[in-house]
Amino acid sequence: MTSEKKSKLVKGAVITGMINAVINGGIQYFLLKGHNRIPISVDSITNTVETVLGTAVMLAITLSMILTLVAYFGIKGKKAPFFPTTIILVLKHGFVTFGILTSLSVLWQKYMGTVEVSLVSGLIIIGVIAGIVSAFVNYFTLKESILSEE
Repeated sequence: MTSEKKSKLVKGAVITGMINAVINGGIQYFLLKGHNRIPISVDSITNTVETVLGTAVMLAITLSMILTLVAYFGIKGKKAPFFPTTIILVLKHGFVTFGILTSLSVLWQKYMGTVEVSLVSGLIIIGVIAGIVSAFVNYFTLKESILSEE
């Protein structure tokens, strides 16, 4: 892949990430608007409390899998076959996202404990996570799926 194509992929991924950060932060507002303060995480595997990282993990997993498909079907040129390439990418992105965010959430809880933030701060954290996941998923999907015309 040429550096020009890589640069276009990175630019597109950053734009996709910013758009998804805003959209998903806005969507989460309507789901969490009843909270004045929301914990980033709590010290429990199962809980009935909505947390910032608990919400972000589920959002990021579904987002990574859906956006893999969206990015693949958005390719106009020559692309890798849907099966098995894209199916494997969907699963890989879902599992990697789950592993990274869950690990970071556990480390946050271990070293920082239960910290409550305002709803706006929680939405910003969720939006940033959604944006980062969206950007990486978009970049890696296009990188793996676009076949060179050469």
